[in-house]
Amino acid sequence: MISAQAWADAQLFWDYHRMHHTPRPCSVAVGLGSHDLGVADVTAELYHQGMAPVIVFTGSTSPTKRARKLRGEAVHYRERALKLGVPDSAVPLEPRATSTRENIEFSKAVLAEAGIEVSSVLLVSKPYEERRSYAMMRKLWPEVEVVCASTSMGLEEYADSIGNACMAIDMIVGALQRVLVFPGWDLAIEQTVPDAVLTAYERLCGDDFSSRLLPADVAARPGT
Repeated sequence: MISAQAWADAQLFWDYHRMHHTPRPCSVAVGLGSHDLGVADVTAELYHQGMAPVIVFTGSTSPTKRARKLRGEAVHYRERALKLGVPDSAVPLEPRATSTRENIEFSKAVLAEAGIEVSSVLLVSKPYEERRSYAMMRKLWPEVEVVCASTSMGLEEYADSIGNACMAIDMIVGALQRVLVFPGWDLAIEQTVPDAVLTAYERLCGDDFSSRLLPADVAARPGT
């Protein structure tokens, strides 16, 4: 049973993780691979709205996702987008990345190889990954403008969609840990984290919403 306080803390995180950007036309859209096919749906919708002429879906797979995405995240995302009416020619594929760092670096390489000039990126992710992904893009691809986008679902609706509210909160907590530690690893820009968010983070960690946290020895080791 999730307490009212834990839900309130998770909602605070949910609002903090979202960058609250207004989508606008960009050079390309980059859809970050994950377990969530909603990323592909949002990216396809933005394509049809004229927000990007090209979509790169990026991501291989992982042990926790392999059963659902046997051929890799990007492949499944691309197939979904094609079913939603995005033309084949508009969706180059990046099927090798196994981390957000590789998502960014490999997508950049795919676009450069295709001769596509990029001055701005519409970065599509899960809602609670917007801020971390934005911070990593600003660090690893600093020459482009970044506009974040994700599904418009609220926290409880999103938790219902994945069928596991505790896991949803675990993932939100894990994303905040990475916002905190990745700048020290030279993977992301520093961002202001309000005191209320830090207090909620300590509370949720204390309540054992911790399955997506990096191990303490890894989190404390710069450059890992």
